[in-house]
Amino acid sequence: MRPTAEPSQDSARPGDWGTLARLLPYLWQYKWRVLIAIACMVAAKSANVGVPLVLKRLVDAMDVPAASAQALLVVPVGLLLAYGALRFANSLFNELREFVFAKATHGAARSIALSTFRHLHALSLRFHLERQTGGMTRDIERGVRGIESLVSFAFFNIVATLIEVLLVLSVLGHKLDIGFALITLAALVAYVAFTVMVTEWRIQFRRQANQFDSAAHTKAVDSLLNYETVKYFNNEAFEAQRYDTSLEQLRRAQLKSRSSLSLLNGGQQLIIAVALVAMLWRATQGVVDGQLTLGDLVMVNAFMLQIYMPLNFLGVIYREIKQNLTDLDKMFTLMDKQQEVQDAPGATALTGLDAPAVRFENVHFAYEAERPILHGISLEIPAGKTVAVVGPSGAGKSTLSRLLYRFYDIQQGRITIAGQDIRAVTQQSLRRAIGIVPQDTVLFNDSIAFNIAYGKPNASQEDIEAAARAARIHDFIAAQPKGYATTVGERGLKLSGGEKQRVAIARTLLKNPPILIFDEATSALDSANERAIQAELHQAAAGKTTLVIAHRLSTVVDAHEIIVLDGGRIVERGSHAQLLAQGGRYASMWALQQQSGAATASP
Repeated sequence: MRPTAEPSQDSARPGDWGTLARLLPYLWQYKWRVLIAIACMVAAKSANVGVPLVLKRLVDAMDVPAASAQALLVVPVGLLLAYGALRFANSLFNELREFVFAKATHGAARSIALSTFRHLHALSLRFHLERQTGGMTRDIERGVRGIESLVSFAFFNIVATLIEVLLVLSVLGHKLDIGFALITLAALVAYVAFTVMVTEWRIQFRRQANQFDSAAHTKAVDSLLNYETVKYFNNEAFEAQRYDTSLEQLRRAQLKSRSSLSLLNGGQQLIIAVALVAMLWRATQGVVDGQLTLGDLVMVNAFMLQIYMPLNFLGVIYREIKQNLTDLDKMFTLMDKQQEVQDAPGATALTGLDAPAVRFENVHFAYEAERPILHGISLEIPAGKTVAVVGPSGAGKSTLSRLLYRFYDIQQGRITIAGQDIRAVTQQSLRRAIGIVPQDTVLFNDSIAFNIAYGKPNASQEDIEAAARAARIHDFIAAQPKGYATTVGERGLKLSGGEKQRVAIARTLLKNPPILIFDEATSALDSANERAIQAELHQAAAGKTTLVIAHRLSTVVDAHEIIVLDGGRIVERGSHAQLLAQGGRYASMWALQQQSGAATASP
């Protein structure tokens, strides 16, 4: 059953300023570092603006009569030292700024990444069944990387350049005349307007490139995760073609982005060249007319180069800022995904777990409103007893375990544990009280010991081995060259189905919760191992409240009660003997399986 996707929230995104506003609180956790970094940035730019002023004084000092030996020796030496000191101060304050602010940048990136990771784990099963893992992890990766780039570009480039421009305009207006400041300001306005306009037009190509990049990455990840399926159907060429289609789309978008960049760079250089010619022409005329000195001419040229050099990268910086904001917004979009299943206000921890009874009371549930799955299910698993649920595929058996774990909330009725509605208790305490051996076991790509210990992360090696022995997998592990350090591969694919299932059984036995769910727990085992494991499972379930979901009826004959589901409704219930005596659906299923078993055993 494919659950419905939750409504898209992208249409209500807050925009670039909203994204920045959401980032600032993470940075403001390090407010003293932010303030010190700002002070260092202002100091660096002040020193940088002082360099052309000292250079002017140096040139003017050299333009004196030869008889002035003191000016030729003492003054230039002092100015040269001042020139070198300002250059060094600029570099020093820039490095101090980076050093002080690094902790804030990396700390904010870590906080946001961790918040996103925790939020994704808090989202419902419905979201994770709909997700595309490759594209989602790419969004998170870009978002984290974008935080550092965004702070560097927006704060240390745009803001720093703006401070320097204001200082330079003030100096030009004060030292020379307002005409120089106006020319500089007009050129800057034209430069910024042209850059923003062209970059806004170009950003579509970058967005397309990122979309195709994510699509290619998603196809690659999905294909590699399903390596065996690709091999089964001999579809390597088909997968390569799908991947290459995305790569070709990516290449075309990148070419458009690169060609439009040439247009941007050309227009920027033209504006800079016109402004430089106008400024130098005015300064040269001033020197000829005797209104300005040769040092003023050198100062104007130095200021222009000093301002326009960083502006050469404005297009790239602006584009990167826009892209980083887009990447960060995508990660914030993940954080904004609504939790379908949330703890109720004032939810308390689940209690009374010494002997918890589980009840389903008139439970109605549907993944999709137009297709109900469960119709008024009522059943009880008495404390310390085992209740089995059997029935054909699609009857709703596994849905019971998902609802008990509260992966979804029911539409009508209630589910209680020890008399407490599971919607009124915390999800953490609820899931801590339940252990499951699922039909489809997925393992982490780590060691066997890690996967068993996942049921109890602080377990000792002795506890891990005891659980493995109970699950009848210790001898297999011990026979491996690396023993419990043997890695199981992606999703546990290095192990057989039966070995994975026994690891899952060991993991649940190690957790040792008061409530157990066995969802086709031995379906991947052969008959001999199944009988041995069943004995261990019966022992593990002794005194525990246990729900068994089974296809093989031979595994549930000792259950306190057997529930027969069909079409989301309970059609029969009773003990094994009672159901056989009724001669109904269960008896028919039992007879059919007995005949199948006899046919399989016959030569």
